[in-house]
Amino acid sequence: MSTNRPYILDSDVFIAAKNSYYAFAICPGFWDSLIHHHGAGNVRSIDRVRSELLAGRKTEDLVQWVKEQLPPAFFVDTDEEAVTDAYGQVMLWVQRNPKYFDYAKAKFATGADGWLVAHAMVNEAVVITNEQPEPESKKGIKLPDVCTAFGVLYKNTFAMLHELEVRYEWKGAT
Repeated sequence: MSTNRPYILDSDVFIAAKNSYYAFAICPGFWDSLIHHHGAGNVRSIDRVRSELLAGRKTEDLVQWVKEQLPPAFFVDTDEEAVTDAYGQVMLWVQRNPKYFDYAKAKFATGADGWLVAHAMVNEAVVITNEQPEPESKKGIKLPDVCTAFGVLYKNTFAMLHELEVRYEWKGAT
C-alpha cells in the first residue's frame, strides 16, 4: 500500500503526536514504529526539523526522545547542493508571491518547511504534515500549499501509518 517513496516528517508530526493521540505514556508503539520504519528506509526527517524539536525545554520528553532514541541518521542533512538549489527555488517562489504578507514570508524563511519541500523535490519523498492547505491565506504560508506549488506529494500522519500498515494493539495492564 505504500507509495514506494520515503516519508519525510514535519516537526508538527512529532509535536502533535506527543501532545495527543500518541503520547509517550499512551502509545509507545507509535514511537517504536517510527524507528522501525526508519530502519526499513521508509521514514526520516531533516536536520532543520531536528533543530526545531530540540528548541523545546531540555527536560521535555520529546527532546529527550530525539536525543536519546532516534538514530542520528534519522535526520538527514540539507546541505547537499541539489537540496540547497531547490530551497532557493522555493524561497524565490515565496518571495515573489504577491499574495503573502511580508511578515508571513519572513516567518516562513526562518522555519524548516521550505527545506522539507526542497528535500522532497530532490529525493522524491512524501512530506508528512498535519497542516491543512489554506491557498487563500495571506497571513501564513502553509506547507501543503508550497508542496502543491512544486508538485510535491504531501499526506497526514494517519495516511502514512495506514500505508505503512502500522497497527497498534491494546494490551491490558498486568
